[in-house]
Amino acid sequence: MSERVTRKSFAARPADPERWIRTADAPQRDGETGGFTARLTIDVTPDLRGRIKITAFRRGVTVADMLRDLLAREFPKTEGDPS
Repeated sequence: MSERVTRKSFAARPADPERWIRTADAPQRDGETGGFTARLTIDVTPDLRGRIKITAFRRGVTVADMLRDLLAREFPKTEGDPS
């Protein structure tokens, strides 16, 4: 018999979650985020999801970029806000 190779399982947890989340080589979307982003999950109806996707497609942008811009306009940075 051949020796079994030990591999990390798909669901293996990282040894240092903070380092794993805030990895230095995370892709930067723009200068404002400083390289780090946070994931936001919301529940929407299938109909709204479809309208959002169609609008993004028509504008030639990704849904994520379109929603980031919308949220940045709706919630502008004000003086005294933490970075």
